[in-house]
Amino acid sequence: MINRIRDIRKEKALTLAQVAAACDPPTTAQTIGRLETGTRKLSLDWMNTIAAALDVEPNLLVRGSAAAEQPQIVARLTENGAEALGKPRDAILPTALGGEAPLICLAIEATQGEYRAGDQVWLRQHKPEDAGRLVNRDVLCPRSGGRFAFGRLINREGSKIGLLPPFAGQLQVVVDNPPWIAVAEMLVRRL
Repeated sequence: MINRIRDIRKEKALTLAQVAAACDPPTTAQTIGRLETGTRKLSLDWMNTIAAALDVEPNLLVRGSAAAEQPQIVARLTENGAEALGKPRDAILPTALGGEAPLICLAIEATQGEYRAGDQVWLRQHKPEDAGRLVNRDVLCPRSGGRFAFGRLINREGSKIGLLPPFAGQLQVVVDNPPWIAVAEMLVRRL
């Protein structure tokens, strides 16, 4: 079975020893290395343990034989310019590496402030009580009647939050008691 432990570990900038220490119960770097290379069998128990240590879903650790469908990292950009990798490796999609809360996407169809038509904004959902730590971030939250509000979170007062829309000349939008608030984490823009 082909696994992606090494690719995910490197994408998260972790050493073998760090992953081994994060396992519950802790193990050795040598064991993690053997599991990565396939010299030790990757059992279901090991998949769950390592996935928890890497903070990913266990199914991300394995891949089928159809690796051609997986995007590849073929080069890296350094202070000297673009350089080829010795051996291409699977790219880990940012959406697959995320945290515990679900990701949602906002498609931008008309240019608004710094957002251009064709952009996608990926956002992570948070509880409304997290609003205090999301101030000055772009957020999306549901409103009544199946509508949404999007803008910079500028104020929180009790159960109400204030958003400043991304385009000039607009007034603050107040949303009372939203069921969730999604904060922008990634902007995808075509070149």
